[in-house]
Amino acid sequence: MSTLRSLFNRIPLSILIVLSLTLGLAPFTPEPHLWEKLKMLASSELTELLDIFDLLLHGTPWLLLIIKLFLPLTSKQEE
Repeated sequence: MSTLRSLFNRIPLSILIVLSLTLGLAPFTPEPHLWEKLKMLASSELTELLDIFDLLLHGTPWLLLIIKLFLPLTSKQEE
């Protein structure tokens, strides 16, 4: 677990924010790709391999950002 923490400590928060706002939301019109894929997932229409790849591609920056933000909260509880 300390290896994971050190990896996330080396990634600047600003980079994750920029990635989330650009790759995570692209294309911006007519609606963000991630939002479209999440709606497809909620309605059980996410069946194509390309759609699943799109969800992973556009969702990864957001997932990394969430982990980066919540990791310090969990480290204080362990000490």
